[in-house]
Amino acid sequence: MLKKERQAFIIQQINIHNKVLSSDLSVQLNVSEDTVRRDLQELSEEGKLIKVHGGALSKSFHFTLETNTIYSQPEKRSIAYKAVQMIHDGMLVLLSGGTTIRELVKALPPELNATFITVSVPIALALLEHPNSEVIFLGNKISKNAQMSVGAEVVQRLSGIRADLCILGTNSIDANQGITDLEWEIIEVKRAMVKASYKTVSLAIAEKLNTVQRLQVCKPEEIDVLITELEPSDPILRAYHDKGIIVL
Repeated sequence: MLKKERQAFIIQQINIHNKVLSSDLSVQLNVSEDTVRRDLQELSEEGKLIKVHGGALSKSFHFTLETNTIYSQPEKRSIAYKAVQMIHDGMLVLLSGGTTIRELVKALPPELNATFITVSVPIALALLEHPNSEVIFLGNKISKNAQMSVGAEVVQRLSGIRADLCILGTNSIDANQGITDLEWEIIEVKRAMVKASYKTVSLAIAEKLNTVQRLQVCKPEEIDVLITELEPSDPILRAYHDKGIIVL
């Protein structure tokens, strides 16, 4: 595979999943980790990604207040508008992080009077702009890569919550493997969010469907609703219907 082809594949994967690991890319591309690291360094110098220890992050996922571009923004905006219909006055809603969740926050009706709990720094900041809803940020150690609170204290505090909804920005989802992700500390927090809620909602662009990462957040039977930009009747969603997941 030519260097341009390798780097195009890396950009595609990082846009879809927000983060990539050098070890995974080495296997997928059938090249050495040194080759992958050189590709990541070159792409970083070109401003196409953020190189971190062991891999790289998407620039769109790594939020800054000054500027930000969002991969597949029209699709994520469509998902956000669908998800907003599930949130009503008086609800207690848990929100994870990610660019689709940020689109959800931007789509919230200004008159909505709900309480949002989040572990994500960017989402908490975005929610501060909402005129009528309450915002609770569960703080602790901050993961610089994910820009969210992690650790045993956050998990413990989540265990005392019973939220109406847990809305997860999803890295990967599969009808057989459920929701999966890459980093153990983030997995622990997301698992606790699922357990702390009566209903779990997964937000995922179509490119994330039928993909699997290393660590499981929750099983398919723990997912109540899957929201994508696709029509619910799309054939790619049939397997999720068959698992009893409501697809919007």
